[in-house]
Amino acid sequence: MNLPPIVSREEWDAARQEVLVKEKEVTRARDALAAQRRRMPWMAVEKEYRFDGPDGSCTLLDLFEGRRQLIIYRAFYAPDVTTYANPDTDSYPERACAGCSFGTDQIAHPAHLNARDTTLAYASRAPQHEIQGLRDRMGWQLIPWYTITDDFDKDFGVDQWHGHNVFIHQGDQIYRTYFINSRGAEHLGTTWSFLDITPLGRQETWEDSPEGWPQTPPYEWWNYHDAYGKGAGE
Repeated sequence: MNLPPIVSREEWDAARQEVLVKEKEVTRARDALAAQRRRMPWMAVEKEYRFDGPDGSCTLLDLFEGRRQLIIYRAFYAPDVTTYANPDTDSYPERACAGCSFGTDQIAHPAHLNARDTTLAYASRAPQHEIQGLRDRMGWQLIPWYTITDDFDKDFGVDQWHGHNVFIHQGDQIYRTYFINSRGAEHLGTTWSFLDITPLGRQETWEDSPEGWPQTPPYEWWNYHDAYGKGAGE
Protein backbone atom coordinates (compact mmCIF):
# COMPACT_ATOMS: atom_id res chain seq x y z
CA MET A 1 0.00 0.00 0.00
CA ASN A 2 1.54 3.27 -1.15
CA LEU A 3 0.75 5.98 1.40
CA PRO A 4 -0.23 9.50 0.28
CA PRO A 5 2.03 12.46 1.12
CA ILE A 6 2.33 13.39 4.80
CA VAL A 7 1.87 17.17 5.07
CA SER A 8 1.49 20.05 7.52
CA ARG A 9 -1.86 21.26 8.87
CA GLU A 10 -1.81 24.20 6.44
CA GLU A 11 -1.17 21.96 3.44
CA TRP A 12 -3.84 19.51 4.61
CA ASP A 13 -6.39 22.36 4.97
CA ALA A 14 -5.57 23.57 1.46
CA ALA A 15 -6.03 20.09 0.01
CA ARG A 16 -9.31 19.67 1.86
CA GLN A 17 -10.62 23.00 0.53
CA GLU A 18 -9.80 21.88 -2.99
CA VAL A 19 -11.86 18.73 -2.53
CA LEU A 20 -14.64 20.71 -0.82
CA VAL A 21 -15.18 22.76 -3.97
CA LYS A 22 -15.87 19.55 -5.89
CA GLU A 23 -18.07 18.18 -3.10
CA LYS A 24 -20.25 21.30 -3.28
CA GLU A 25 -20.52 20.87 -7.03
CA VAL A 26 -21.79 17.33 -6.48
CA THR A 27 -24.27 18.54 -3.85
CA ARG A 28 -25.67 21.18 -6.20
CA ALA A 29 -25.85 18.65 -9.03
CA ARG A 30 -27.70 16.19 -6.77
CA ASP A 31 -30.21 18.88 -5.79
CA ALA A 32 -30.74 19.79 -9.46
CA LEU A 33 -31.31 16.14 -10.34
CA ALA A 34 -33.89 15.80 -7.56
CA ALA A 35 -35.62 18.94 -8.87
CA GLN A 36 -35.75 17.36 -12.34
CA ARG A 37 -37.28 14.20 -10.86
CA ARG A 38 -40.02 16.32 -9.28
CA ARG A 39 -40.90 17.52 -12.78
CA MET A 40 -41.04 14.06 -14.33
CA PRO A 41 -44.34 13.15 -16.05
CA TRP A 42 -46.57 10.68 -14.23
CA MET A 43 -47.80 7.38 -15.66
CA ALA A 44 -51.29 6.26 -14.67
CA VAL A 45 -51.47 2.76 -13.18
CA GLU A 46 -54.41 1.19 -15.02
CA LYS A 47 -54.33 -2.37 -13.69
CA GLU A 48 -55.53 -3.58 -10.32
CA TYR A 49 -52.71 -5.24 -8.39
CA ARG A 50 -53.15 -7.37 -5.31
CA PHE A 51 -50.72 -8.46 -2.64
CA ASP A 52 -50.79 -10.69 0.40
CA GLY A 53 -50.00 -8.87 3.62
CA PRO A 54 -49.91 -9.69 7.32
CA ASP A 55 -53.66 -9.03 7.50
CA GLY A 56 -54.64 -10.77 4.27
CA SER A 57 -55.21 -9.66 0.69
CA CYS A 58 -54.68 -5.97 -0.12
CA THR A 59 -54.50 -3.61 -3.08
CA LEU A 60 -51.69 -1.38 -4.26
CA LEU A 61 -53.57 1.58 -2.80
CA ASP A 62 -53.64 -0.18 0.58
CA LEU A 63 -49.83 -0.25 0.57
CA PHE A 64 -49.79 3.56 0.85
CA GLU A 65 -51.13 3.13 4.41
CA GLY A 66 -53.13 6.34 4.06
CA ARG A 67 -50.18 8.43 2.91
CA ARG A 68 -49.80 10.18 -0.43
CA GLN A 69 -46.51 8.70 -1.66
CA LEU A 70 -45.25 5.12 -1.81
CA ILE A 71 -41.82 3.65 -2.50
CA ILE A 72 -41.82 -0.11 -3.17
CA TYR A 73 -38.60 -2.07 -3.17
CA ARG A 74 -38.74 -5.42 -4.92
CA ALA A 75 -36.65 -7.75 -2.74
CA PHE A 76 -35.49 -11.17 -3.89
CA TYR A 77 -36.63 -13.55 -1.20
CA ALA A 78 -38.49 -16.66 -2.34
CA PRO A 79 -38.05 -20.44 -2.53
CA ASP A 80 -36.41 -20.21 -5.96
CA VAL A 81 -33.91 -17.50 -4.98
CA THR A 82 -30.45 -18.55 -3.80
CA THR A 83 -28.32 -16.01 -1.98
CA TYR A 84 -24.95 -15.37 -3.57
CA ALA A 85 -23.21 -14.72 -0.23
CA ASN A 86 -22.76 -18.37 0.66
CA PRO A 87 -25.31 -20.54 -1.16
CA ASP A 88 -24.10 -23.69 0.61
CA THR A 89 -25.02 -22.42 4.08
CA ASP A 90 -27.16 -19.29 3.63
CA SER A 91 -30.32 -20.42 1.94
CA TYR A 92 -34.06 -19.85 1.93
CA PRO A 93 -35.92 -19.38 4.22
CA GLU A 94 -33.18 -18.33 6.64
CA ARG A 95 -31.69 -15.78 4.27
CA ALA A 96 -32.77 -13.48 1.45
CA CYS A 97 -30.59 -12.21 -1.38
CA ALA A 98 -27.39 -10.88 0.21
CA GLY A 99 -27.50 -7.64 -1.77
CA CYS A 100 -31.13 -6.95 -0.83
CA SER A 101 -30.33 -7.73 2.80
CA PHE A 102 -27.25 -5.49 2.79
CA GLY A 103 -29.37 -2.58 1.58
CA THR A 104 -32.19 -3.27 4.01
CA ASP A 105 -29.82 -3.05 6.98
CA GLN A 106 -29.07 0.57 6.02
CA ILE A 107 -32.64 1.91 6.08
CA ALA A 108 -33.32 4.76 8.49
CA HIS A 109 -36.28 4.73 10.87
CA PRO A 110 -39.41 4.99 8.69
CA ALA A 111 -41.16 7.46 11.01
CA HIS A 112 -39.24 10.31 9.36
CA LEU A 113 -40.45 9.28 5.89
CA ASN A 114 -43.97 8.85 7.23
CA ALA A 115 -43.86 12.41 8.57
CA ARG A 116 -43.42 13.52 4.96
CA ASP A 117 -46.54 11.64 3.82
CA THR A 118 -44.41 8.81 2.39
CA THR A 119 -44.48 5.05 2.95
CA LEU A 120 -41.64 2.65 2.21
CA ALA A 121 -42.67 -0.96 1.57
CA TYR A 122 -40.99 -4.17 0.44
CA ALA A 123 -42.45 -6.80 -1.85
CA SER A 124 -41.25 -10.28 -2.80
CA ARG A 125 -42.74 -13.62 -3.82
CA ALA A 126 -42.18 -15.36 -0.50
CA PRO A 127 -45.26 -16.34 1.53
CA GLN A 128 -46.12 -14.18 4.51
CA HIS A 129 -45.20 -16.73 7.18
CA GLU A 130 -41.65 -16.91 5.81
CA ILE A 131 -41.44 -13.12 5.47
CA GLN A 132 -42.43 -12.65 9.10
CA GLY A 133 -39.74 -15.09 10.17
CA LEU A 134 -37.09 -13.28 8.14
CA ARG A 135 -38.12 -9.87 9.49
CA ASP A 136 -37.91 -11.12 13.06
CA ARG A 137 -34.51 -12.74 12.56
CA MET A 138 -32.99 -9.74 10.81
CA GLY A 139 -34.57 -6.95 12.89
CA TRP A 140 -36.61 -5.56 10.00
CA GLN A 141 -39.95 -5.45 11.82
CA LEU A 142 -40.55 -1.77 10.99
CA ILE A 143 -40.53 -2.34 7.22
CA PRO A 144 -43.94 -3.45 5.86
CA TRP A 145 -43.40 -6.40 3.52
CA TYR A 146 -45.92 -7.84 1.09
CA THR A 147 -46.18 -10.90 -1.13
CA ILE A 148 -46.52 -10.33 -4.89
CA THR A 149 -49.38 -12.42 -6.27
CA ASP A 150 -49.68 -11.25 -9.89
CA ASP A 151 -47.65 -9.48 -12.61
CA PHE A 152 -46.67 -6.44 -10.53
CA ASP A 153 -42.96 -7.29 -10.66
CA LYS A 154 -43.00 -7.97 -14.41
CA ASP A 155 -45.05 -4.87 -15.21
CA PHE A 156 -42.73 -2.57 -13.25
CA GLY A 157 -39.36 -3.90 -14.36
CA VAL A 158 -38.39 -5.86 -11.26
CA ASP A 159 -39.09 -9.47 -12.17
CA GLN A 160 -35.43 -10.20 -12.98
CA TRP A 161 -33.60 -7.58 -10.93
CA HIS A 162 -34.14 -5.45 -7.84
CA GLY A 163 -35.43 -1.89 -8.00
CA HIS A 164 -37.42 0.88 -6.33
CA ASN A 165 -40.69 2.01 -7.91
CA VAL A 166 -42.18 5.30 -6.71
CA PHE A 167 -45.91 6.05 -6.76
CA ILE A 168 -48.27 8.84 -5.79
CA HIS A 169 -52.05 8.81 -5.67
CA GLN A 170 -54.77 11.37 -6.22
CA GLY A 171 -57.88 9.87 -4.66
CA ASP A 172 -58.13 6.31 -5.97
CA GLN A 173 -55.95 6.97 -9.02
CA ILE A 174 -52.35 5.81 -8.63
CA TYR A 175 -49.47 7.12 -10.75
CA ARG A 176 -45.96 5.79 -11.25
CA THR A 177 -43.53 8.69 -10.92
CA TYR A 178 -40.02 7.21 -10.86
CA PHE A 179 -37.95 4.03 -11.02
CA ILE A 180 -34.39 3.42 -9.88
CA ASN A 181 -32.30 0.24 -9.91
CA SER A 182 -28.80 -1.22 -10.18
CA ARG A 183 -26.02 1.09 -8.96
CA GLY A 184 -28.41 4.02 -9.04
CA ALA A 185 -29.92 2.64 -5.85
CA GLU A 186 -26.75 2.07 -3.84
CA HIS A 187 -27.00 5.45 -2.08
CA LEU A 188 -30.56 4.83 -0.84
CA GLY A 189 -31.27 4.22 2.82
CA THR A 190 -31.41 7.64 4.45
CA THR A 191 -34.62 9.62 4.79
CA TRP A 192 -33.18 12.31 2.49
CA SER A 193 -32.14 9.90 -0.26
CA PHE A 194 -35.60 8.32 -0.35
CA LEU A 195 -37.41 11.67 -0.37
CA ASP A 196 -35.18 12.87 -3.22
CA ILE A 197 -36.63 10.22 -5.55
CA THR A 198 -40.26 11.11 -4.75
CA PRO A 199 -42.39 13.56 -6.73
CA LEU A 200 -42.88 15.83 -3.69
CA GLY A 201 -39.24 15.72 -2.61
CA ARG A 202 -38.15 16.76 0.89
CA GLN A 203 -40.96 19.33 0.92
CA GLU A 204 -38.72 22.04 2.36
CA THR A 205 -38.81 25.71 1.39
CA TRP A 206 -35.29 25.84 -0.07
CA GLU A 207 -36.07 23.24 -2.74
CA ASP A 208 -36.68 24.04 -6.40
CA SER A 209 -40.14 22.51 -6.77
CA PRO A 210 -43.12 23.17 -9.04
CA GLU A 211 -45.61 25.84 -8.06
CA GLY A 212 -47.99 24.71 -5.32
CA TRP A 213 -45.88 21.78 -4.07
CA PRO A 214 -46.18 21.30 -0.29
CA GLN A 215 -43.24 22.88 1.56
CA THR A 216 -42.36 23.81 5.12
CA PRO A 217 -39.17 25.30 6.62
CA PRO A 218 -36.33 22.85 7.28
CA TYR A 219 -35.56 21.91 10.87
CA GLU A 220 -39.06 22.81 12.04
CA TRP A 221 -40.63 19.48 11.07
CA TRP A 222 -37.69 17.29 12.16
CA ASN A 223 -38.39 15.29 15.29
CA TYR A 224 -37.43 12.21 17.29
CA HIS A 225 -38.76 9.11 15.57
CA ASP A 226 -41.07 8.40 18.53
CA ALA A 227 -42.37 11.96 18.83
CA TYR A 228 -44.09 12.71 15.52
CA GLY A 229 -47.66 13.75 16.18
CA LYS A 230 -46.60 15.29 19.50
CA GLY A 231 -45.40 18.64 18.19
CA ALA A 232 -43.19 19.51 15.25
CA GLY A 233 -43.63 17.16 12.33
CA GLU A 234 -47.34 16.48 12.81
